[in-house]
Amino acid sequence: MTSSQHLSLAGGAQGFNWLPVFVAEELGLFARHGLSIEYKKMGTVDKATSAVLEGEADLAITPPEGAVSNFVKGGELRVIASNSNRLPMSLVAQPSIKSIPALRGKKVGTSSLTEGTAIYTQMLLSKDGLHYPGDYEFELAGIHTKRWEALQAGEIDCAPQPAPWNFLAERDGFNLIGEINDVIPEIVFAAIIGRKSWLDGNRDIVVRFLQALIDAYAITNNPGREDVTLPIFQRITTKDDADLASRGLRYMRDMGMWPGDLSIPQAAMDTTIDLMIRANLLDEAARPSAGGVFDRGLLEAASG
Repeated sequence: MTSSQHLSLAGGAQGFNWLPVFVAEELGLFARHGLSIEYKKMGTVDKATSAVLEGEADLAITPPEGAVSNFVKGGELRVIASNSNRLPMSLVAQPSIKSIPALRGKKVGTSSLTEGTAIYTQMLLSKDGLHYPGDYEFELAGIHTKRWEALQAGEIDCAPQPAPWNFLAERDGFNLIGEINDVIPEIVFAAIIGRKSWLDGNRDIVVRFLQALIDAYAITNNPGREDVTLPIFQRITTKDDADLASRGLRYMRDMGMWPGDLSIPQAAMDTTIDLMIRANLLDEAARPSAGGVFDRGLLEAASG
């Protein structure tokens, strides 16, 4: 191809789940498919979703809840592929707390009281007979870096922490007392979303974008290619600690964080919709139709 076609890609923080995207960029896979990617870091996942809806970005990699909500209201947003189908988080507790039952009467850090980390934590603790409200309390402690500061300061007793920050805490004497993946084995952690009218008019560009990502996911999931993946992962997570980055990368890769074919299993979509209903982000009546947000056609064309 003599020239590259431009595609703008939005995201919130563009963190660890973006690893395959940065692999594709650094290895020239997008260029090989005739694409030039403009990266738009929006600051929050909500703003990334809005950027696509308002035409500020062509595509976004972001949690799918905004697209699902828009779709069930008759909007244009669609999910076209998965970015990641796992929640790579451990429940990190103070050194004196050795198990989930020991959290009775304790303070749990979260970034929200109604969604995300709060829902995951409630599901994990309920397996050991602890229920909210009543058995423990939530403390709004912010995103994972802020939760880590609160744990160190003793302001909270435990908090869910993603890799590799969970391993950082363990190395510093904190205990990993539960795995979110044990109670939520499949979920659409982040998806690739687009606006239907734009997708329909740019089908060839989107298919080539997905083909480049499929190639990048194969590299990301290959333990023999850590010469490529590990330096990138370290750069976007624990810049100054190769050991933590290595543990975090292998933890995510081994749990199947990045689906090689970018597909969304029905169980993952069902869990996403169920958690939205639990969080009052979606009406129960929308459950049967909400999965229609996933337009499989473009991914099928890219994989064919």
